[in-house]
Amino acid sequence: MAEKILEKKQHVKRHGFSVIFVHWVVAISTFVLIFSGFGQMPLYKRYMLDRLPGLSWVSDFSITLSIHYWAAAALMLAVAYHLVFHGVRRDFDMLPRRGDIRQSAQIIMAVFGFGKEPENDKYLAEQRLAYVFIGFSMLILIFSGIIKVVETLPRTNFPEDFALWITLLHNFATILIIVGIIVHLAAFIFKENWPLLPGIFTGKIDRKYVKRRHSIWYARAFGKKR
Repeated sequence: MAEKILEKKQHVKRHGFSVIFVHWVVAISTFVLIFSGFGQMPLYKRYMLDRLPGLSWVSDFSITLSIHYWAAAALMLAVAYHLVFHGVRRDFDMLPRRGDIRQSAQIIMAVFGFGKEPENDKYLAEQRLAYVFIGFSMLILIFSGIIKVVETLPRTNFPEDFALWITLLHNFATILIIVGIIVHLAAFIFKENWPLLPGIFTGKIDRKYVKRRHSIWYARAFGKKR
């Protein structure tokens, strides 16, 4: 288990290296995929982004396609590792639970000063919902992307309607992921969520914050009274 109290520094270790590494590989590869994917349209030439210093390559289809493929490979490896790693460890803290929608509403209302937050586990209810939303969208993106790659192989001839629907599905999944990322990042507009930020860089967050806001996890992981 990655969690432990770091007594001298008064921090709690929330994530191990594996979680941090996978998070950043997924984050960076996703942003690269979005950027290179838009380069296939071709938006960058139309809006003259390729005329900016050092960006002449963004309108070169062969370059953006190669970047897209490499980023896709990195994403798929990270996702596969993530699923196997947490599956073997039977670590399912991020999966949604009954009542998460109601609790998410309570958390959001509490942030605006209406009512009180429910007691939280290691992850907030809204984080669990965001995880499954982005994760499901990512699986659709990967599945449709693989089919699009197969379509380009020699002697592969999918029906025109099928190829169109796969492209639409791929684009739709991209939009869902962009929306998910925006909502995910928007959560850090609120000061109450700021103490969670160091965790994704160092794996550690403030012990007092954990005890106050994540009392269920604190009690379970460290045997402390709530």
